[in-house]
Amino acid sequence: MKVSNTRNTTGEIIHLYKTNSQPTANADKHSNKTASVPEEKVSLSAQAQDVQNIKKAISELPDVRQEKVDALKEQIHQGTYNVNGEKVAQKMIGESLLDIMA
Repeated sequence: MKVSNTRNTTGEIIHLYKTNSQPTANADKHSNKTASVPEEKVSLSAQAQDVQNIKKAISELPDVRQEKVDALKEQIHQGTYNVNGEKVAQKMIGESLLDIMA
């Protein structure tokens, strides 16, 4: 609708705008057809699809590695579980250094 170079008042312009925009709505009402809503589509990049697949694979992993827990329980029960104090100390020092540096 062309609005420029006209002598119409603002009220007339609004009325023209309303009448020009209403026929499609009125036609749908009178024809008893339901208005079809355009279908929305989402496209994911290959990288986003990879991330989704990785998240899905991770969510399907168990929280506890039961075979490892069972093996450690058996070692404790048999009295063969041995803690290497030197490795524990190294881990403790390494973790504290990381905390200090961060």
